[in-house]
Formats: sequence, C-alpha cells, structure tokens
Amino acid sequence: MSEHHTHVQTRTAERVQPAGGGPVQPRATTTLSPLGFGDVRLTGGFLARLQQENASTSIVRGHEHLERQQAWTNFENAAARHVGRPYHGPVFEDGEAFKWLEATAWEHGRSDDHRLGQWLDSRIELVASAQAEDGYLSTFNQAAGKRGRYEWISYDHEIFNMATMIQAAVARYRTSGSADLLAVARRAADHLADTFGVDKRRETCGHPLVEMALVELYRVTGEARYLDLASYFVEMRGHGTLTDPTWQGWTSVYFSDRIPVRETVYPEGHAVRAVYFAAGATDVAIETGDTELFDTLRRQWDNMVEAKMYVNGSLGSRWEGEAFGDPYELPTDRGYGETCAAIASIQWSWRLLLATGESRYADLIERQLYNAVLSGVTLDGDRYFYVNTLQVREGAIAYDDRMGAAGRQEWFGCSCCPTNLMRTLASWHHYLATSSEHGLQLQQYGAAQVTGGGLSVRVRTEYPWQGEIEVVVESAPDASREMALRIPGWAREATLHVEGEPVAVVAGEYARITRTWRPGDVVRLVLPMAPRLTRGHHRVDAVRGAVAIERGPLVYAIEHLDQEGVAVDDAALTSTELTEQWRGDLFGGIPVVTAPARNLPDGDAGRVVAIPYFMWANRDIGPMKVWLPMDG
Repeated sequence: MSEHHTHVQTRTAERVQPAGGGPVQPRATTTLSPLGFGDVRLTGGFLARLQQENASTSIVRGHEHLERQQAWTNFENAAARHVGRPYHGPVFEDGEAFKWLEATAWEHGRSDDHRLGQWLDSRIELVASAQAEDGYLSTFNQAAGKRGRYEWISYDHEIFNMATMIQAAVARYRTSGSADLLAVARRAADHLADTFGVDKRRETCGHPLVEMALVELYRVTGEARYLDLASYFVEMRGHGTLTDPTWQGWTSVYFSDRIPVRETVYPEGHAVRAVYFAAGATDVAIETGDTELFDTLRRQWDNMVEAKMYVNGSLGSRWEGEAFGDPYELPTDRGYGETCAAIASIQWSWRLLLATGESRYADLIERQLYNAVLSGVTLDGDRYFYVNTLQVREGAIAYDDRMGAAGRQEWFGCSCCPTNLMRTLASWHHYLATSSEHGLQLQQYGAAQVTGGGLSVRVRTEYPWQGEIEVVVESAPDASREMALRIPGWAREATLHVEGEPVAVVAGEYARITRTWRPGDVVRLVLPMAPRLTRGHHRVDAVRGAVAIERGPLVYAIEHLDQEGVAVDDAALTSTELTEQWRGDLFGGIPVVTAPARNLPDGDAGRVVAIPYFMWANRDIGPMKVWLPMDG
C-alpha cells in the first residue's frame, strides 16, 4: 500500500491452512481481519430471524426451484458424457446452482442440518462427476454441445460458472473442513491457469467474478498461480475485446471493457458485473500490494457513492443493459437497482473496510443491507424482487415480471437475485465484527456472541428498531485490549458509556475504548433513532427539491395502503415535523413515521404515513414513493 495508507496497514490477515498441510501461505497486510466462521453467532433479534427464515424457507424453496428448473439434470447429462441433450435454463444455470450450494454450505456449517448435509454430499458428488478430466466444467457446452469451449466467451459464462463453484467450495471448506468440492475447484482453477494468460489465450469472461473467486482460492491454498491468474484477468479487461454475439448493442461499455481499470473514474456498464469486477480487483490490489490500483479503486468507490447510487444504496439506473447511467442520472420510477448489484457492492465495501479500517465502508454495508438487499425478498423469505425501484405510480402496468408493479416473484428465468440473497443472508454474521492486533471492532449491530481480538462479548439489541446496544464482556485477557464500536455517520447524537462512565463519540468514526477488561463489564451505546429528512441532490433531476424520510439505518417509503387523506402520487409535505409512532398492527410491530402533508396542487390537508422501504409490497401492490416534494 502507498505511504498514504501505511499508518493503517498494520494487521496481517489470518489464513486457513490448506487441507492436509501444504505450503506456508502468503499473507496480505491489512488493517483488520475477518473473524473465523465459528467466532460470530447471531443469537436473536432481527438479523437472527433473517438467517432463520433464509434457512427454513429460502434455501429449501431454492432447492425445489432448481429441481423444477432441472438445473441438476444438466450435471447428470454432463456426468454421463451425453452430448446433444436438451439443456435446461440459461447458459449461467450452473452458476445459480452453485450459489445455492454455497448458501447451503454456510447454513449447514452453522446448523449441521441432516437434510442440508445430504443435499451437499449428493450435489458435490454429482458436480465432481460432471467435471471434465482436464478440469473444465460448464454443462451448457459439455451436455448441449452447441459450441466449442470459450467460443462465445463474452456470452456463455463458462468462467463465471466455474468461479461460483470455486466460491461454494471455499465456503464448504471453511465451514466444515471438507475438501471434497475444493478438489473440484482446484482442478477447475488449474485448467483456467493452463488455458489463459499472457502467453496463452488472451481473453477474459464477459461476466466478472472469477477475480474474487481465484483470490479466495489462493487465500485458502497458498497457490500463487491462482493470484497470478486473477491479476491477469484484472488487467485483461478494459481493452474493448468483449462483444455479445447475440446482440451487437451490448458493447464494451456493457462489459466494463471500454477502459482499463487503472484509468476508470466511475464504475460503468452492467452494474453487477462492474462492481463484482471492482471487488475482485480490490482483492488483487490488496494481495499484491499494488498501491496504484488500490488507490484508483478507492476513488471509483467514492465516485460511485457520490454520483451513481440511490439513497437506499441501490445501484444501476438503466433498464437497458441493467447498467449504471451517467453521473447523477438516477430516475426514481425507472431506476433499476438490481438486488445483485447491492450485494456485489457490499462485497466490495467489505474488502475496502478490511484493508483500510475506515468506518465509511461499514456504513455503506449497513445502508445497503437494510434498504437495497432486504427489499429484494419478502418478509417470509419466499418471493423476490429483481429490481428495486424507488417509485411506483398509480395505474402502473407491469409489462415485465421484474418491475415493482408486478410485485415480488417466486422465481425468475434468470435466478441470480434469489440465489445471491440466499448465500448473502446465510453468511451475514461474517460482517458483524473484525479483529486487529489491538482488539475487537463491532461493525454491524445485532444480537450476537462474538469472539475476536482477545475478547469474547455478548451483544444485546433490538436494532434496527431500537438504538440501544449493550455489549457485555464474557472473557478477556489480563492485559489491555481495545474494543471499537462503529458510530454510524447518521448518528450525530450518539452516546456511549463504559461501566456507567461517559465516553466521547464522533459520528462517522469508531469509539475506541482501551482498558483491561473484566468479565461482566458493560458497554452501552445509544444511537439516536429520531426520524430525519434527507434532501435530494440538486444534480439529480428526479429528486431536486424533494426529501426522503430516514430513521436510524432505515430509509422509509409511503405506500398507498397507509395514507391519511392524501394520495401517494399527489402528496407533498407541508412541514418538516416528523412524528414516530409504534404500530403493533403492522408486520408484527414496527415504528412508522408520519408527517403533515396535502395533495397537490390544491388538495386537502392530511398526513403521510411512512414504513421502512424494504417492507413495501408485502401486503398489496400499488403506488409507492420514497422521495416526497416539499410544499411550503
């Protein structure tokens, strides 16, 4: 890292020792380290219920959907070496199966559910059987036999599919110690390393992801060739070599292939692909110590957050190509905001957080979880939004099942969002805390048991509904250790007490407490949860002069079912006065926010009633809006 970063680059990230021994693993210098799989456990409250619903409903229904889609039949045909059999699903159907497999691995590692274990064992055996002798694995080309290997590398997702399998293999290994799928992953990675490179095939996949996958495999195995290949793929993109053979309208911009990563100012093109690529490039920069690349990616993140992100953290403003638009091109009613893009952004911010230790990256992770990811799934974990719009008008016609006006769907022909949600929620506890040579950092707040940095603590909270967070020390060494708590940027009136004594805090920074801790010591953080207004940016035409309601980490929206004397499409706030009210009759009990309003242009006065944005469309589908004009 550059001199600019050296003052925070003080922590060596922990590695997982390769199964059966192996070479001493290289170590990347980072400020913070992720905790081990068993070091964080959600114990109750909002986040634990999310994981439980994901395990009991989403993953189970995902299994049923993949069976109905005959995703595994593709592997059976490949394993039997049948060529010319009917292929089921899109060319990236393997990837959806592997993302579900990753989610199942995370959940099984935590719960040891017998049924999940059976699914894992049988599917991994099938995947291993389907793999070609040289490590290649793509059932579309193996079983359907319509094209040669990498013939349509921009479109066929072969490398992407193998990348999702590698990620599933790493999850399987980290949660169980089993190297069964890891062996398949290594064969695939070796095949890729034998096939692509400076003196080999000078190409890259139309859909990035392999960069992250290869670095994670390198971290597990210590095999330098995997990092070298990830570095090659990062540098290969951006030279205008990728085009879509099915539609020439998908140009190099769509593939984030217009300009090299080191010259990129804003992420551009297909939002999911662009951000996956940025996350993988960040991995490479961290592991290789590439200061120039790392600083460039930090600037790209800054520019994305400033000019290409919606208030809820959603990314991608164009339906055409599921793409980022120009800076400040953020229409509310036509906004795309694909669920996968927010998930990819969380992965990128996590890497930047570990590298720098800067709380703003954890702040964005929080915003995107509660407002751009959770909106993608119903409260019962059974139906999904692909697109997360910020406005639905009265009389909107759902001519595409991805539209907000269509409501959440059981499944999609392109099922990337459901399976991505499953693996994200199954592994969400990883994002709660980190460690360093100094101690433990609490990054996200939920009821949990956390061990790291020499401390073991129990966190008690009803966050995000309430702002009180109590941290009780359960064990600590007889030496001074630091406990750091993130103070969100929005929490300007937060208070913190340690054993009843006040500690000064600053919003947007960490509150750092260094002392010799004793079992039973209590840290009490109170975050202000009074509702507030956020004004729209003057460069964003759709929200100029409008405001959004926020409360704690949650963005709110008005939905047609709740309004008092006003219509969603006509409502304008007549005052900045916001009132919070607990509504036990809604969703099991939630805080709603009300404000004086009237119908434009000359309508009667009334009140808007706002609910958390991620909860909209769980009762009925109709008009909804996040941004509200001010009248007066």
